[in-house]
Amino acid sequence: MTTAVPAEAARRARQLREEIERHNYAYYVLDAPTIPDAEWDALFRELQELEARYPALASADSPTQRIGGPPRADLREVRHAVPMLSLNNALSEAEAIAFDQRVRDALAKANLGDGAVEYACELKFDGLAINLRYEHGLLVEAATRGDGTVGEDVTPNVRTIHSVPLKLRAARPPVVLEARGEVLMFRRDLERLNERQRARGEKEFANPRNAAAGALRQLDPKITAQRRLHFFAYGFGELHGADEPDTHWAALDWLASLGLPVNEERAVVRGVEGLLGFYREALRKRPKLPYDIDGVVYKVNAYALQRALGYVSRAPRFAIAHKFPAQEATTQVLDIEVQVGRTGALTPVARLAPVQVGGVTVTNATLHNEDEIRRKDVRIGDTVIVRRAGDVIPEVVAAVPERRPAHTRLFHMPAQCPVCGSAVERPADEAIARCTGGLFCPAQRKQALRHFAGRRALDIEGLGEKLIDQLVDAGLVRTPADLFRLDLETLANLERMGEKSAANLLAALDKARETTLERFVYALGIRHVGESTARDLARHFGSLDALLAADEEALLEAPDVGPVVAASIARFCAEPHNREVIAQLRAAGVRWREGAPAKRAAAGPLAGKTFVLTGTLPTWNRDEAKERIEAAGGKVAGSVSKKTDYVVAGTEAGSKLEKAQALGVNVIDEDGLRRLLGE
Repeated sequence: MTTAVPAEAARRARQLREEIERHNYAYYVLDAPTIPDAEWDALFRELQELEARYPALASADSPTQRIGGPPRADLREVRHAVPMLSLNNALSEAEAIAFDQRVRDALAKANLGDGAVEYACELKFDGLAINLRYEHGLLVEAATRGDGTVGEDVTPNVRTIHSVPLKLRAARPPVVLEARGEVLMFRRDLERLNERQRARGEKEFANPRNAAAGALRQLDPKITAQRRLHFFAYGFGELHGADEPDTHWAALDWLASLGLPVNEERAVVRGVEGLLGFYREALRKRPKLPYDIDGVVYKVNAYALQRALGYVSRAPRFAIAHKFPAQEATTQVLDIEVQVGRTGALTPVARLAPVQVGGVTVTNATLHNEDEIRRKDVRIGDTVIVRRAGDVIPEVVAAVPERRPAHTRLFHMPAQCPVCGSAVERPADEAIARCTGGLFCPAQRKQALRHFAGRRALDIEGLGEKLIDQLVDAGLVRTPADLFRLDLETLANLERMGEKSAANLLAALDKARETTLERFVYALGIRHVGESTARDLARHFGSLDALLAADEEALLEAPDVGPVVAASIARFCAEPHNREVIAQLRAAGVRWREGAPAKRAAAGPLAGKTFVLTGTLPTWNRDEAKERIEAAGGKVAGSVSKKTDYVVAGTEAGSKLEKAQALGVNVIDEDGLRRLLGE
């Protein structure tokens, strides 16, 4: 027996549907959210509860229908009322010019004008064409393009796309409207999807188009709902119960007024110069767009002229797709070499047989890191797919195993830095291998010197980026210790220096010789050691020699030093090249006052306990909480491990809280900490 729906419940459900869809339109189409996510969630839950209590309220246009229905056995065929025809391509500016000439010649022959033609120009999205059928304003069917005549029914999947309106925004919508456009995935959403795929050990998607196509053709709409897709309308098919606009531009404006998302990167131009201007501007913007495009589309703007021009070979004479140069190509990996970045990161780079990609010759492409090489199974000698997107560094997308010759070789990350010979280390929880010779390595030289001379480090006034570049490029400075060997004559002979500037720099260097231990430790540029950690290390150990002699276990005893930081410090201090530079700095007169190691309270309610602070506490800031813990004999670490006794969590606690829960570490709030302190 069906439960009767009270009038108040029906009114509230209708109000919630309208309000949620209004917010959806602002968020997904206009990219201008009108309420916080939490408020939207509350409205959505209220509607779900109403529809669960009164099933008769669950209409096809309800926002709750976007979460996906039950899986289907197959995708049924749909015959398009109006064929979805493809466009001919122009692969060069000469072919675009020829298209305009054909249009002008045909219109002149039909006595429809002999001057410059007005065109509507749009982006050509790299996605999947779709046909949305609305009857009396409600979405009743969505189908893929297929072969242009017959497509596949993907209605339940398309309902999960938030930018597709389930109901048109019109008081008197058309009796029938088939809106046509492109379903695509934004690049940021592909990155998030691939992060989840990696975490599950599943195959990643090579590009947004593949991900969008795979999501749209899922038999289980719930899977589609988990992959954020977008839709842009670019035309219509069957239309009844509404006047057809006079121009393509007006048609796009009309579709937008109905609530269908229409891309703003479009223009009306006159003549071939207008076409090529739009093409060049789109090509310039391409790398900065949040989605992939592979060209632009030109359409004669006036529908009357389109009808006069007609079709040929199932493609319109009045429109053409002007494609960009290919962004992907295949070539051979001749070798894999390693580059060392300014922070010591080692990046494997494929040396390639020269190939044209995106209009330029590519001979090198990044392989990111060793894990990526293993995941993609790229070997020296392989045929690979190379991708270049605008100004982005070319990358190897995938190997082509079926073209693999017998003599291919596996790549192995070197154990020593190829630039300086220092040890290469890769922490267990990181994908990047790094050179440990930060003070010595030529690849890191300029970055190390900039950090060393910075205001929060040794604060060497007048030693800016350009001067450091000059000193390094001239071979005058190799390590920070060399700075203190510079003389007036050498500096005065540098470009844009002179005796006065040289004298000022020497005075600043002399002043910098007198520093503090915490500033010196920070100036060394040890990975993960910021100002606060450098200060804690200086107070805890009291002297540089004590710090240099400490192993990881001893380092973990320092306040706010966790396993990651301790391992990083130990690796840095174990590298002979770094120790050599530190000795040279001391020999050059860099000095500081040292003292006895800080004493931790041996007794107290928290003696022997390790705490990690995360999030925002109600009344204490992080430093206050840390001081109270340490005064009571406890230790505050920077990261959660099995050795952690308590995690003190405030609001907006993040990954540290999640890790604590995964490891079974005790989680308390500020009140819990106060109780432990006996307050």
